[in-house]
Amino acid sequence: MSRSMARRDWLGAGLALAGAAALPRTARASGAWPNRPVRLLIPFPPGQATDTILRYLADELSRRWPQRIVVDNRAGGAGVVGMEAGARSVPDGYTLVASTSGTNGINPSIIPSLPYDAVKDFTYVTTVFTVPLMIVAHPSFAPNSVAELLAAAKADPGGINYGSGGPGTSQHLSAEMFCSQAGVTLTHVPYKGSGPAMTDLIAGNIPIMFDSVASALPHIQGGRIKPIGVTSAARAPQLPAVPAIGETLSGYEAIGWGGLCVPSATPRAVVERVNTDVTALLREPRIVARMQELGGTAAPQSIEAANAFVASEIRKWGEVARAAGVKLEG
Repeated sequence: MSRSMARRDWLGAGLALAGAAALPRTARASGAWPNRPVRLLIPFPPGQATDTILRYLADELSRRWPQRIVVDNRAGGAGVVGMEAGARSVPDGYTLVASTSGTNGINPSIIPSLPYDAVKDFTYVTTVFTVPLMIVAHPSFAPNSVAELLAAAKADPGGINYGSGGPGTSQHLSAEMFCSQAGVTLTHVPYKGSGPAMTDLIAGNIPIMFDSVASALPHIQGGRIKPIGVTSAARAPQLPAVPAIGETLSGYEAIGWGGLCVPSATPRAVVERVNTDVTALLREPRIVARMQELGGTAAPQSIEAANAFVASEIRKWGEVARAAGVKLEG
């Protein structure tokens, strides 16, 4: 090779390296992703249902990817702290964010000063799981079915109290939607979390509450409370004998869900890779079975379906919140 040709090759290689260095971080990251650990940002404390299920998923993904997934819990403000951190993260494919019905479906309608835009700031990769709520009651409460509960509520408007984990929670809004669709009035008794509400339900201080199947199941199995109906359109696989509320109140459906999203400018190739790998896992029988053990139902979706689903959830819960007059301070 001549000296001039060698010089041209050297200059060409140098210009190529310089050009690559000048590319945005997002473009450089998309080439051989993942080439370093991936962060999974969860806007809840360790041990919460979303944390438990997504940690399990992260462990499974870490076995499939060449890099491990590091969980970063950012709890606070009904998930607001973590979601804001996710929205402000560099969109290079190395931050995945856990999204939920509360943080990305309900919060946009009830927190006026929300520091993130649930539509513009994120691209939704897929839902991961759904989890129905259910109406549960103290054993001394006379009604044993949705029909009997509706009859009792119509006979005594506002006379039946129900507990929830607090104003604006999925428990609260699911109950408000139930009341609106059924044309009945129940009196809301908000607690600082579902745990204290369940304690009072077991003690008989409140007659009913809306709670997740995952949280209520051990108490049902122990005979401390009784199930009335589940909020999903179909019966919950964990409690197949318990009717769905919609079997009596046609059209009623309210589910909690958890999924994965990324900052909106994340390279499409990365979003597609995560969607492909996660949805493949969520279709494996052993993963489906484990999700049910953890209280959820595996719910893989395409990228387009996931984004359309979240938009529909924002609209639905917005209508419920406005009708109930629910608004929280940010």
